[in-house]
Amino acid sequence: MAEPRSPVSATVPQTPMGLAPPEGAVVEMDPVEYTLRKRLPRKLPKRRNDVYVNMKTDFKAQLARCQKLLDGTAGHREICIHGLGLAINRAINIALQLQAASQGALQLAANTSTVELVDDLEPEDPDEAGEPLTRTRNNSAIHIKVFYPNPQ
Repeated sequence: MAEPRSPVSATVPQTPMGLAPPEGAVVEMDPVEYTLRKRLPRKLPKRRNDVYVNMKTDFKAQLARCQKLLDGTAGHREICIHGLGLAINRAINIALQLQAASQGALQLAANTSTVELVDDLEPEDPDEAGEPLTRTRNNSAIHIKVFYPNPQ
């Protein structure tokens, strides 16, 4: 069994004689010194038939909203359900629930993508730690078109 590594050796590569890490090496910030602030993702243009799924809103409420868009007075023939990261499973589940409730009348077309997200690392103590930093990361996204096919 491997010996657990200390937090220092896991985040900063060891170099001879305690010199700085080699150029291009990734050095993680000490989470005690910085506060992570996640920015909101860039959204696609908001249309009346777009639904952005998240994990905070109740599942039944999101499902009812989608059903209302398809059946309501607006009577959209298609809606687009967007899910990001952890909400991908929920977006898929909503689309499948809509299809099952329509007894197969609705069809689905799914596209996946990668969304670049930006995080801000703000120092806890601005006097000691220095200036705020930004970090980019990628997250998966899904876009599901739920629609009634054109009658032949």
